Amino acid sequence: MSIAVLDTTGLPATSRSNAGRVPAGPAALLVDHATKRFKVDRRKPPLIAVDDVSIRLERGEIYGLLGANGSGKSTFIRLVSGLLTLDAGRVEVFGHDLVREEMAVKRLINRVSVDAAFFKKLSPAENLSFASRLYGLDSGEARRKAAEIMARLGIGEKRMSRPVEQMSRGMQQKVAIARAILTSPTLLLLDEPTTGLDPRSKLDVQTFIEELQSDHDATILLTTHDLAEADRLCGRIGVLAGGRLAAEETPERLKARVAFEHGLPPTLESAFMQYTGRSLDDDVEESEAEPAD
Repeated sequence: MSIAVLDTTGLPATSRSNAGRVPAGPAALLVDHATKRFKVDRRKPPLIAVDDVSIRLERGEIYGLLGANGSGKSTFIRLVSGLLTLDAGRVEVFGHDLVREEMAVKRLINRVSVDAAFFKKLSPAENLSFASRLYGLDSGEARRKAAEIMARLGIGEKRMSRPVEQMSRGMQQKVAIARAILTSPTLLLLDEPTTGLDPRSKLDVQTFIEELQSDHDATILLTTHDLAEADRLCGRIGVLAGGRLAAEETPERLKARVAFEHGLPPTLESAFMQYTGRSLDDDVEESEAEPAD
């Protein structure tokens, strides 16, 4: 078993060589002091769902966002995608301001959520065809590309013609991923994309995400409850707690930090519990009874 060499901060020395390097060009995603409040009761102060959060993603990066239920992950994704408006702060995608250049930003991004919506009486092929027309894609090229993506995700031609409502939740999630990828987004927002998938399907999706990054230089913002998935896919991880960014490191540095500073096992599970104050088991049990944030 190899042991990481730690410097005086307790973090892997090899990880520090890239620290402070300033990348060229605009960030793929720049979120600057983003804040979102919800008024839920006139007699009470607003609920702050996202509280002064700033992150920067470079082109080709996969960035993971972890947090307990209610931590603000899904709200954050909706802010970046333009589905919710900011109360404070700003969002830029490749230098385009989300508020001033909304349509330019929306042409660069696509989103997959755990509760993806479809025309459920239509087939996957028809749903993808509709999406391609919305984005002005050539119909023939869109059909070829859709079939290629669906096959890569393990969905055969026979299932392409069946109504979406007859498919399992896991299969519907694969269709949602295929629909998002079909438009070749420069920034892909994945909100718990493998939730509900069986182990084989989850592996197919994870491998496909890696291929998107390596072959197409895609930039991906990923929220997940699967810590093994975050460890495998993400170059950096941010941990949200109470709407605030409690920690942000590479997976290796995050594990080393929680071991060095808190004397805990060097695992993402330890980091999750340390920075959210929750265990994964508690989080999963609560998610079965309450809506997502």
